[in-house]
Amino acid sequence: MHVHFLDPYRPGHSSIHQLDARVKFILTLAFILTTALTPIGAWPIYILLLAWAIIVEILSELGVGFVLRRAVLALPFVLAALPVIFTVPGAALLSLSIGPWALTITLPGAERFISIALKSWISVQMAIVLAATTSFPDLLTAMRAIKVPRLLVAVFGLMWRYLFVLVDEALRLMRARLSRSGESDREDLKSGGALIWRAKVAGGMAGSLFLRALERSDRIYMTMLARGYDGEVRAAPLPPLSRRDWLTLWLCLGLLFAILVGAALF
Repeated sequence: MHVHFLDPYRPGHSSIHQLDARVKFILTLAFILTTALTPIGAWPIYILLLAWAIIVEILSELGVGFVLRRAVLALPFVLAALPVIFTVPGAALLSLSIGPWALTITLPGAERFISIALKSWISVQMAIVLAATTSFPDLLTAMRAIKVPRLLVAVFGLMWRYLFVLVDEALRLMRARLSRSGESDREDLKSGGALIWRAKVAGGMAGSLFLRALERSDRIYMTMLARGYDGEVRAAPLPPLSRRDWLTLWLCLGLLFAILVGAALF
């Protein structure tokens, strides 16, 4: 079964889709690096980077809403930086009392947390555009073309492919459970048992899923070795970059460098 909802790639004919995968990969890394190196509290630079991301989203014809909805999924991970609002010294902004503990939110801490959240949110948007406008095999080929270590590319490729294996095994277990579960038309009768019983069943399914996925992945890997797999991504030789690709690459790198210099002087 093809688990299409796991694949972020959206085919299209936009200018971003038609851009060479090597150029898109390099520019995405450069954009994320520029965003990460932007100083804390450089709000005009954040607005400029956000405007850049939105322009790219419009040019990709994915829709700004499409990207923003998916970028929100990454915001919960920003909560890992939440302690900085209490630990960074500075002027007190708000004091909270939680039992015997007194927490003080400082102005520099809040500024740092908001900056981290904004930079993460903007960077994730560009990563989503890259994944949605470039097929995964093209991404792997682009990584090897710019000399990303072979082992790292192999890990990315196997991780992506085994994710589909894991989901396929999970779907098989769910179908098996449904085929063995009886349901009544009476509203006063509910299928299944108590919450503890359901938890035991879910735990057993999780253990079975792990073992089945592990065994199947081992068989797949042995099959790949039997067909000559050595960790290298095999692809036809890539064509040279066109003049348009070179112009886009150097122009965008120059703009990102100018933004980084401006952020340093901010």
